[in-house]
Amino acid sequence: MRRAAPSIFAVEAHASRSERFAPIPTIEVSRGLQKEGFAPVAVRQSRSRDDSKYDFTKHMIRLRRLDDARAYQVGDTVCEIILKNANDGTSAYDLMAGLFRIRCKNSLVAQTATIDSVKVRHSGDAIGKVIEGTYRVLGEAENILAAPQDWGNVKLPYEAKAALAESAHILRFADADGKVATPIQPAQLLAPRRADDTAGDLWTTFNVIQENVIRGGLSARAPATTDERGRRRRGRMVTTREINGIDQDVKLNKALWVLGERMAQLLKSAA
Repeated sequence: MRRAAPSIFAVEAHASRSERFAPIPTIEVSRGLQKEGFAPVAVRQSRSRDDSKYDFTKHMIRLRRLDDARAYQVGDTVCEIILKNANDGTSAYDLMAGLFRIRCKNSLVAQTATIDSVKVRHSGDAIGKVIEGTYRVLGEAENILAAPQDWGNVKLPYEAKAALAESAHILRFADADGKVATPIQPAQLLAPRRADDTAGDLWTTFNVIQENVIRGGLSARAPATTDERGRRRRGRMVTTREINGIDQDVKLNKALWVLGERMAQLLKSAA
């Protein structure tokens, strides 16, 4: 952890912060969560243009309960706690409930009406608020494990799949004005990457779309153009990149989860 994300171990604020800034030591929160049976399974840290902030900047930890004596298999979905923080002013403390799908090693940040997420500013009694909010999230987190079974029972007609893919396409590729310029098509988000992801239920479709959005690797050729001399120029190949930025990863996953929830509600009410 120290090699991959040294800022996790910061116990003081970066020198650029004022006296009003209350540092939140991520390592201490992590140790508290470990006492509740959650162990870190992955860590990430953002880059910083200021080298002096390297040991204080934005980072994210995924923690999973490992004390239930269960041997997880490929295809299982497990609950996670996702912790985001920084002690250089680039992020508030943020604790979220998440799902982890063993099959494709992709993390899903779940934001539902029944699951709390905790966001704490670095000011005042920050540590007290963190402790209070953390136990609130822990008390509700595993409720989201109902989603794989519930959504797995929701069958999607083609029109619903297309609508879900088009919405995800806009989330991933639209600019600030909502315009999409990429040659990547919404239908490409529905292409499964493995044979057992071909079922037509909402849970499977959601995971296929989420993986294609987050992991990247989709390719398409841009439209041909004509230069000032009237010569036709072949469009270049475009390949999507994996989402590596912590904030963009969390934002996209939350938005995709909301799309899945809304689709489940619509189809259940129409049944």
